[in-house]
Amino acid sequence: MKISEIQISNWRSIKDVSINFQDLMILIGQNNHGKSNVLNAILFFFGEIKFQDLDFNDGSDELYVEVTFDDLVESELSTFAKYVTADKKIKVRRTATKGGSLTYQGYTQSPVFEWLKEENASSYTTRSVAEGLEFYDLLPPSGRITKANIQDAQAQYIEANQADLEFNYALETTNFMGAKNVAKGIFGDVFYIPAVKVASDDYSNNSSSLFSKLYGRIISDISANSAGWAEAKETVASLFSLLNKQDPEGNPNTQRPIQLGEFEAKLNEQLTSWGSEVELEVLPPNVEDVFKTNTQVWVNDGCKTDVSRKGNGLQRALSFALIKTLADILRNEQENSETAGRSSSQSMFFVLEEPELYLHPQAQRALLESLTLLSNSTGVQVVLCTHSASLIDLSKYESICIIRKESVEVGTKACQCEEELFIGNGKKDFNLSYWINPDRSELFFAKKVILAEGATEKTVIPFIAQSLGCFKHDYSVIDCGSKNNIPMYCNLLNKFKIPYVAVYDIDHQAHKDANARATSDTASQAIEDAIDVTYGSSVTFVNDIEEELGMPRGFGGKPYAALEHISAEIYSLPDQIRNKVLNIYE
Repeated sequence: MKISEIQISNWRSIKDVSINFQDLMILIGQNNHGKSNVLNAILFFFGEIKFQDLDFNDGSDELYVEVTFDDLVESELSTFAKYVTADKKIKVRRTATKGGSLTYQGYTQSPVFEWLKEENASSYTTRSVAEGLEFYDLLPPSGRITKANIQDAQAQYIEANQADLEFNYALETTNFMGAKNVAKGIFGDVFYIPAVKVASDDYSNNSSSLFSKLYGRIISDISANSAGWAEAKETVASLFSLLNKQDPEGNPNTQRPIQLGEFEAKLNEQLTSWGSEVELEVLPPNVEDVFKTNTQVWVNDGCKTDVSRKGNGLQRALSFALIKTLADILRNEQENSETAGRSSSQSMFFVLEEPELYLHPQAQRALLESLTLLSNSTGVQVVLCTHSASLIDLSKYESICIIRKESVEVGTKACQCEEELFIGNGKKDFNLSYWINPDRSELFFAKKVILAEGATEKTVIPFIAQSLGCFKHDYSVIDCGSKNNIPMYCNLLNKFKIPYVAVYDIDHQAHKDANARATSDTASQAIEDAIDVTYGSSVTFVNDIEEELGMPRGFGGKPYAALEHISAEIYSLPDQIRNKVLNIYE
């Protein structure tokens, strides 16, 4: 199963926020706006961290994290049957109150009609009463009708008619699964890599370490599927049983070493006055645990040492190598469904905080590819927060969630876009523009985005702004590749509520005919139609930027030629373009 939605209330900087989840979730935003708080809310729900009084949003005495899961496999549908809705989802809330109270509760779905409610089943066990029920034909045709018969018939009727029935959906008043404490891991395994961590912890034998969890899965798989392993376990168990006074069937063990019997006798001589005696029993070890806890990881990069003695970059790379390895294992399991057991569909959630730390840009892009592949595995979900444009693929905009905190009073909010932005070939055109400007993902981190029609505008506009003293580093200039691509970027920025200005040429040059000008006007109108004035505006060049800069027509290598032209000592920047650049950077 996977998270489809999470709602967080009164957790740290978050008063109330709801986030819809994809298989890969990328949380971005400025520092101190609440990205880590969202990650920690997830960890709190799964029982990975404990809450403190400081975790409660100012003035609140109760906080909760509510998670909706979908994509449930058959075993999960059975385990959580009480909470499964008609559309195969479950919703669970974890609540904490100041003073230490902590509860899990699930939402249950019950039919509106009284005769379909499970708790009313005993009211219909009389056949004369049951005959009036719509599910009567699902009951035994003769004999006594039991409460269980009614409940089975109710369940069958609901299953067959759920699309036409009305349901009440409410938080249960009792504990989730009827247990006061929900066992850790009931919703799946959680693998957390914080921003700052000693990498050797990931490779330790601690049961909670990343290496132990992943390596443990491999050992368990070997144990379950290897005949030789099973035989070895039996051999070990039999060897240990030889040391005990009785064999596994409770009979005297005639093969027990004499030394153990003599040792017991000496001990009991000392206890005679107490009327007591001791018996030594040797318990066989769990073979799986022996292999898990007695494995040492060495790293040889020309000097063989443990991981803690390597550089931060290599340490970080080793941690992510574990994730990549698991992705490969899961993919192989899914491709061979005949040998894939419960482990292939067991839910796993990878939570990563600033995974780009200590990794160079190329390694960051490779990491994104690995995380994407991992998130495509059955039952696996990846959630990360980042400040790196290298960890964002703009074509997967549905996975991006911008975390903002405009004020303490409002608290942390989330902004995301799940709807399809493109029509027809729009998505193809949008993806192709990546190759023109591979840095385009940085627009998500910008305070304001300048959408440039081409390379000349992208190069010249910030250069002029620098000379005018109005340049801002937190403004990003994006080369859209062509005038026709600008509306797609406008639509994207509108959805994520990012301020922007579209800068483009009117293209009414004297040498162009009426048809060319009409085509340009259509493209210009498409840009203006796409601009939401709440977030965006436009600045236009009468014909094109080269003409407004006073460049002679026919210059080759336009960006470089434009820079060379305006860098000349005798060059005087026209007031018209000066004002436009000031307007762009205001």
